[in-house]
Amino acid sequence: MDGLAALLDGPRARGAFLLRCLMDPPWSVRLEDESPLSLTAVVRGGLWALPDGGEPFRLEAGDVVVALGPDHWTIADEVATAPQVVIHPGQHCTTLDGQSLEEEMHQGVRSWGNSAVGETVMLTGAYLFEGEVSRRLLRALPRFVVLSERELGSPLVALLASEIVRDEPGQDAVLDRLLDLLLIAVLRAWFARPDADPPAWYVGQSDPVVGPALRLMQHHPEHPWTVAELAAAGGVSRAAFARRFTDVVGEPPMTFLTGWRLALAADLLRDPSATLAAVAHQVGYSTPFALSTAFKRAYGVSPRDHRALVA
Repeated sequence: MDGLAALLDGPRARGAFLLRCLMDPPWSVRLEDESPLSLTAVVRGGLWALPDGGEPFRLEAGDVVVALGPDHWTIADEVATAPQVVIHPGQHCTTLDGQSLEEEMHQGVRSWGNSAVGETVMLTGAYLFEGEVSRRLLRALPRFVVLSERELGSPLVALLASEIVRDEPGQDAVLDRLLDLLLIAVLRAWFARPDADPPAWYVGQSDPVVGPALRLMQHHPEHPWTVAELAAAGGVSRAAFARRFTDVVGEPPMTFLTGWRLALAADLLRDPSATLAAVAHQVGYSTPFALSTAFKRAYGVSPRDHRALVA
């Protein structure tokens, strides 16, 4: 898988928190849920986003914002509107003094707010986990990624808006996949901007020499790749390939491959049913001991301790 495809196995939505919010002014919601990644799409109306310690910015209908946690922020109808609601970790919502508002503001299937219709309507999706693979991409992003409807150029917001209120068998899985696809669409559009600063390996995907090698390593980390094999995929000599790869990606090919394999291993270890031997095989290590040694060198903890920390 390439870097964007890895988002489907990094912060992949698995029962992600998804909600349609319907708000009439005056309203202000304090976001203290500390989700590692969230996405908000404005369907109707508009709102102000007020980051803690940052400048407010406006979102209009059609705009989408991806927020990287865990810092707190506020959304409101106006900059001066005082918060009335706090969203806590686990998406538990209360008044400022701690009284639950979950039943009081319930507005139907996956819908919440102070109105049954809403002058402002937004869709919010919050991911619960951030994977090691996805972190290699997401750490290149600013705290907030904002795109207009024109920049995004995708029908996914409208599709998500129509699907989020449906109560059908398997609907949670449908919404998880739509959220993933919308996130990928946002990131592709963002990195295509002239002023974007994508990771070097992301840029390298389009390089005629480096791109084929990157795709081979990312799609088949279990293969015992050599520089000669990767150079052949790019149609150049080993020396020319090694120089080109290092210039484009910023590190030698084998260093990149090791980092990619260990990031995949860190994500696979989240599954309690995955044995260390199985994970080692999937990411190209001949034995669990070989994986453990490399993993501890890179992350400072053993695979077993890492699994306990993320459990």
